[in-house]
Amino acid sequence: MTFTPNGKAIFNETIASGYPVLCRTVIYDDSETIDLDNVPLEGGILVKALVLSVDPYFRGLMAEKTDVPGFVLGEPLIGYGIGLVLRSSSPAWIAGDNVYGMLPHQHYAVLPSSNLASLRKITKLSHLSWAAYLGAAGMPGLTAYSGWKEYALRDGVIASAGSDDKVDFVKRIGADVAFNYKTEDMDKVLSEHGPIDVYWDNVGGKALEIALTHANLGARFIECGMVSVYNSEPYGVKNVHLLYTKHITLYGFTVMILGEKYLDEFLAEIPPQLASGELQHMEDLTYGLDKVGDAILAVQKGDNRGKAVVVVAEE
Repeated sequence: MTFTPNGKAIFNETIASGYPVLCRTVIYDDSETIDLDNVPLEGGILVKALVLSVDPYFRGLMAEKTDVPGFVLGEPLIGYGIGLVLRSSSPAWIAGDNVYGMLPHQHYAVLPSSNLASLRKITKLSHLSWAAYLGAAGMPGLTAYSGWKEYALRDGVIASAGSDDKVDFVKRIGADVAFNYKTEDMDKVLSEHGPIDVYWDNVGGKALEIALTHANLGARFIECGMVSVYNSEPYGVKNVHLLYTKHITLYGFTVMILGEKYLDEFLAEIPPQLASGELQHMEDLTYGLDKVGDAILAVQKGDNRGKAVVVVAEE
């Protein structure tokens, strides 16, 4: 038997308030090993992690009280990832397949037969990295695609972002107006360039309040996240009465429910456009499973410069 180190990013401590704490909220544990040739599969597959996604919603899964089942203390984090099948005892999978889905944050994992239905095989297009399939060609891209198709479909875009380089990027890809919501006066920008017909919200809090003020009659608000309150006390929006006085429609959605409706269309359209360069995207790569905690903190503080992905191994 040959035993191989099998490091894991472990959820170590819940968060009452504030940001995750490095080397405390998530710790890297390399004490365990695995026999890759002989570990029992029992109808499942043995997977080597290649790339793992780090997303803003992780913060909610780390809280003392969560709206959905959170990360399990003492166990590896679980999130979207791409892996390589090393061995299989399932007729649907063979060694060499690439798997996309919810993977534990560890180098190697046996995924039981009960989990396989939620995974899908994935083939990488040339000129696209595996990391792209966790960003613009993956769940975040599908989130934007499905939400926009379902609720928006409008031209004329005002974009905001949390850093100047992100603002420069959205300007380059065609935003009519772009500004840094952390350093510029959002109320002033929307007074000049509004009113808003469609508002896509990943920020919430004060930004949502200002957007409601500048909403047009019959506006549509698409609520997909509220990162401004993930690490602080909830902000009480003071002008929700505008929802009825302005006949605003408020849509809340997650890709977990809506995405399936548009998945086939998204996969046929978006990855080829990314591979050809017709669509642009940004990646922020962190190398090493031991750096998962660093990547999580960067995302929560808005310091990442693109889709945050941890590169665990080469194929």
